[in-house]
Amino acid sequence: MPLEEMRKLIGRHARPELGTTVEGVQLCRSGPSSAPAAGMSGTVLAVIAQGGKRLALGEQLYEYGPGQYLITSVDLPVTGHVMETDEPTLGFGMVLAPGEIAELLLEADPRVLPPVTEDAPTGIAVTQAPTELLEAIVRLLRLLDRPADRPILAPMVKREILWHLLRGEQGSMIRQLGMADSGLSHIGRAVRWIHGNYATAFRVEDLARIAGMSVSAFHRGFHAVTGMSPIQFQKRIRLQEARLLLARRPSDITGVGLTVGYDSASQFSREYRRMFGTPPSQDAARLRARPTAETASALP
Repeated sequence: MPLEEMRKLIGRHARPELGTTVEGVQLCRSGPSSAPAAGMSGTVLAVIAQGGKRLALGEQLYEYGPGQYLITSVDLPVTGHVMETDEPTLGFGMVLAPGEIAELLLEADPRVLPPVTEDAPTGIAVTQAPTELLEAIVRLLRLLDRPADRPILAPMVKREILWHLLRGEQGSMIRQLGMADSGLSHIGRAVRWIHGNYATAFRVEDLARIAGMSVSAFHRGFHAVTGMSPIQFQKRIRLQEARLLLARRPSDITGVGLTVGYDSASQFSREYRRMFGTPPSQDAARLRARPTAETASALP
């Protein structure tokens, strides 16, 4: 069974820093965390081999366990929590690069791929992994033990994994990720702008223009992808960036608030506590005490 071999390979090769010798591939081995951890999702495929995780995006909650995969099609501010299980949670992650998907789409016969739907795109989806996808992941993980074969075969197996995703239940989402003019790509432009300008106030009309959409279509599409409004999205980015800064500058609460765009120290402290459950100063001390655990648990 591919899941059993995945468990053995991940258990043997997972490291605290998560990375592997295959570019864009991460492995996670973690026990249940005492509290949810916030972080950015990236655009990734994440597969659970053992245990389970919960991922919150706005008011939406996603759960996935052994043999299921999660796709994030935009870099989203999420909160992750490892589920309570008797054994450690083991997970595989692979970055989804739009350029690699686009190259595959150019070579593929579009008639064998799921059509791009007219519905508003989604930013996260959870699906049962087909056997052929799990088998391809196992072949990729085997290359961690075969350094001479890895440079040649790893890119080929990663393309196979992308192909199975394109042909699978979430193929429309993956296809949109590789299409420069898809609805998902339009929303992605606005998301990237907010990421790069999170401390700057904006008008929704300006974001819609950046996305190349009407204001009403942009509102619908942005909420469908991110699960929140553009203002709520920016607030989460600000607060998560503030959390990273506070781990390095725990005594500069006011300065960190100003850096991420808050003019009012009291508003910053209030919204920070609402999101993370503790005041900025206390949270900063906790993060400095265990940065590795926080980083690992924040991954999808």
